Amino acid sequence: MFARIVSIIFPIFAIVALGYLYGRYKRPDMRFANQLNMDVFVPALVFSAMASKSFDLHAYGMLAVGAVVIVLGSGLLAYPVARWLRIDPKVFVPPMMFTNSGNMGLPLAVLAFGEQALPAAVMLFMAENTLHYALGTWALDKQAKVTRLWREPVIFAAIVGLLFSVLQMEVWPPLLYAIKMTGDISIPLLLFSLGVRLTQSDFSDFRLGVIGGVVCAVSGLLLAWPLTYLLPLSPEHKAMLIVFGSLPPAVLNYVFSEKYQVEPHRVASLVMVGNLMSLVFIPLALFLVLKQ
Repeated sequence: MFARIVSIIFPIFAIVALGYLYGRYKRPDMRFANQLNMDVFVPALVFSAMASKSFDLHAYGMLAVGAVVIVLGSGLLAYPVARWLRIDPKVFVPPMMFTNSGNMGLPLAVLAFGEQALPAAVMLFMAENTLHYALGTWALDKQAKVTRLWREPVIFAAIVGLLFSVLQMEVWPPLLYAIKMTGDISIPLLLFSLGVRLTQSDFSDFRLGVIGGVVCAVSGLLLAWPLTYLLPLSPEHKAMLIVFGSLPPAVLNYVFSEKYQVEPHRVASLVMVGNLMSLVFIPLALFLVLKQ
């Protein structure tokens, strides 16, 4: 069991570590690469997964419901903690709700459950990411225009991919393969970029980061566990939902806090320390699902 868990998480953290070491040595400006990834590579991954013949929207509907409940429920559980810590809920609550379902969730699902799990992982990612762009931005700035959500390349790619799936339209196989090849760039680049980002981390509020790392993972797992009994999910989807609940805060939380000037230095601590603490909680989640 130990060897299997190590074999799953090692490639992920090895690429993150490579990004960290390269970032320390070269100090690269990853803004263009990150923008390219979110504008081209990740949308290509999402579209190819949703437009493929194997994607069945009905098969992943309950999984998406579970993801939404975990995201919203985590916010409800985190709110009183923020009040107890005397921290602005805008700073503490979003990182507890919106987790690293892209950088870490996608490769983790493939390594733990195989390539066939990618469409389900994409569905979890899209449920969380759509809520982040919609509810997350609105929570930080009530003037944010949520109606522009569809303009985000990832969301647009998901909408088009879903249309192809629902209407049972087939993409010319060579074109679909080209899109899939483009999307395959996204996962290692997401992990590498996360490693580089760690070199620019703000750990000034380390204690808050530790508390956030525990609250984020524990609240997600506490919500995911009963959902595996309440929702009609396959054994594999139950396992994926539990792993989804264990994920750390998304880096996008820091990007949004910086954009809307909501104490970005504290959010950076929550995000980066939380991601380091995933070394504890992700193996725990894998142990829970793999022992069954």
